Amino acid sequence: MAPKLILELVDGQKVEASLIGSFKPDDGKIDILLEKNGERCKIPLSEICCIFFNDDFDQVVFSSDNEVKDNTESLEEVETVSGKHFQIRFFEEQEFQTGFYARSIDKHAPHKLVFFVFDGIVLRSQHSRLCEILEKKGLLQRSDIQKILKKQQSLKSRRVGEIISEQNKISINDVEAVLQKSSKSGTIPPNTRVGDILIEEGLVTRQQVDEALASQHSGKKKKIGQLLVETGLVSEDQLLLALSTKFRMRFVSLENITPHRKALDALPGYLIRKLHIFPLEYTDDRLVVATSNPTDSTISNIIRFSTNQKLELIVATFNDIAAAIKLYIPEQEDIVKLITRDSEESSVITEEEEPEDPVLKESDSQIVRLCNQILIDAYEKNASDIHFEPGTRNGLLIIRYRTEGFCKVVHRIPSMYKKPLISRLKIISGLDFTEHRKPQSGKILLSVKNKKVEYRVEITPTVGGNEDAVLRVLSGSKTYPLEDMGFSQDNLENLKDILTKSFGILLCVGPTGSGKTTTLHSALDCINSPIRKIWTVEDPVEITQPGLRQVQVNPKVGYTFQEALRSFLRADPDVIMIGEMRDSETAQIAIQASLTGHFVLSTLHTNSAPETIVRLREMGVDPLNFSDALLGILSQRLTLKLCDHCKRPYHPSDEEYTELVDAYGADWFKAHNMEDYTDDLTLMKKVGCEKCDSSGYKGRIALHELLMGTEQAKNAIKKQYSAIEIKNSCLAENMKSMKMDGISKVFQGITVLSQVLKVCA
Repeated sequence: MAPKLILELVDGQKVEASLIGSFKPDDGKIDILLEKNGERCKIPLSEICCIFFNDDFDQVVFSSDNEVKDNTESLEEVETVSGKHFQIRFFEEQEFQTGFYARSIDKHAPHKLVFFVFDGIVLRSQHSRLCEILEKKGLLQRSDIQKILKKQQSLKSRRVGEIISEQNKISINDVEAVLQKSSKSGTIPPNTRVGDILIEEGLVTRQQVDEALASQHSGKKKKIGQLLVETGLVSEDQLLLALSTKFRMRFVSLENITPHRKALDALPGYLIRKLHIFPLEYTDDRLVVATSNPTDSTISNIIRFSTNQKLELIVATFNDIAAAIKLYIPEQEDIVKLITRDSEESSVITEEEEPEDPVLKESDSQIVRLCNQILIDAYEKNASDIHFEPGTRNGLLIIRYRTEGFCKVVHRIPSMYKKPLISRLKIISGLDFTEHRKPQSGKILLSVKNKKVEYRVEITPTVGGNEDAVLRVLSGSKTYPLEDMGFSQDNLENLKDILTKSFGILLCVGPTGSGKTTTLHSALDCINSPIRKIWTVEDPVEITQPGLRQVQVNPKVGYTFQEALRSFLRADPDVIMIGEMRDSETAQIAIQASLTGHFVLSTLHTNSAPETIVRLREMGVDPLNFSDALLGILSQRLTLKLCDHCKRPYHPSDEEYTELVDAYGADWFKAHNMEDYTDDLTLMKKVGCEKCDSSGYKGRIALHELLMGTEQAKNAIKKQYSAIEIKNSCLAENMKSMKMDGISKVFQGITVLSQVLKVCA
């Protein structure tokens, strides 16, 4: 039986699966079978934080826990990039190039054995205390440790009066006398602070009190390491050597090291100075960066976000890093950027801009640049949506782009940026930045490379006092020739025949994001000519075409689809395109318009062409009028295409062929003269390459189902047949379902059956 395991991905998602074969960490990937759908896939370890194995997993054999070193060096705390913390016991003999095995010491943890991936770790820390490490290295005596701990405790408990006495050479007895006097006199309220009393009595000035308070505050925050260096018990080098041991980082001297040019280019000088870090190496997409502050986990988060690269932090002294920065990083930069590789061609002009940002403070310019760059980056990567998902408490801000129908994590931003970024989005989209309890909707207009891009913004309050933001990117998509949109020859000819009609209604149906609007605009492009007057009403207008008179609804002022349609009918139209039939009134006006000499196109959210007829009937549309008006119903879905650069031919097994026949329908498969199973039968399979990010898929193809308004279909509408009856009737008239169209594209080598079945019931 295949071992069960759970994968925790870098974006925080958990995947339940079964292991296929054996897991070899240095292969850089894991071969699994997904529990939820039985799909086999190979996931790169770079996308994984850690892997939890069931207790019966015996690939790594430990005869007993007693054989593992039972000391503090093997006990660690691990923080992953997904924001999780684990208490574990580390197995030094089970460490690999990609990660290491460990056992959870949490008694309540359901999975004891864990494999941690180095690229998914933010910070590792031994349970051994810093003083213990220094003592074992022979750098500190037990008596020194006791002294420094006592000093740390005294700093935490120091009173303001004592600090004032020390700093200003005032007798502590004088301070106590003044305090006792004010207490007995009763002239000063009991809750008055000590510093204010001493000022009132003329013993000290306000400046002296402020300095004492600052000293008290810094004293409470002083760490053991800082005190050890200040008292001369250890040097900075010795302290950092101990810290590198505690956090399992390399300790290096930068004196004779020459940094790689690619590493220096990976981070802007502004960020290098601010974090006091120094990039050294850049190999195989891994960036090696030196820091003198290994305890600060936010440093790695910021570097990962800024570079989007795998990261290894190493330790160097403060002075070494300062000298390297002075030697290799120019004193001034022409442009201060938060994000590297900011495109100079992508100039951004915010068209709806507040003159001042009352929420953001010292980081205003950083947040503005960061926000603009995310919006530009999403547009340049052809994302349809941008998802801003803040983690709870100190969790990262996850940013995902939806491309080709799927969401993918593209940025993991430090928690310090999440609220300012959401506030920035509210301000430039004209929303109330002080409102955090209610959903808000707005829009952003940007000019990118002299092209206007619109973002529809939806802000939604979420748990933990956070707010999610989702932006729909409306970048003025273009139309495509119908011949390039994946229609079968029969569907293309039938659709073109419909477009020659002068009146009637054509509906394009499917779920959100299935390409309905693109299809209708391509249809309009076919009939767009100076002899036709074409009106469109949409929400929003996503595609613009010369020659079309396009209108965008505005419910805030009462300008709805119905109002626009009534106006169109008085504006001498030949063709009317309605972005969506959202209600009965719109549907009835559209059908009435198609019966009075106008060609009408519209969309509807239904699952199939036959179901559309039933849905309109349920909306109160008269079956007789609709049957007379109907020219056709085009239902469509988008599914992934095989990558043209890496797909490979193969001969399917008899079982695979039978699965295709059964999915198509055996009787229809034979009736439609589909391809027979022979020794020469060839299909295509996915492989994976750089152009498709090793997924095997690149781009999407539409699957279509075109129900023609034939006499038989019109009779079925009039007799109010069910969706199943209408489907069977239309199939008998040579209509092909979307699943049939998809399986035809499998035989053409365009896609695979698993992708067709994902979008077709």
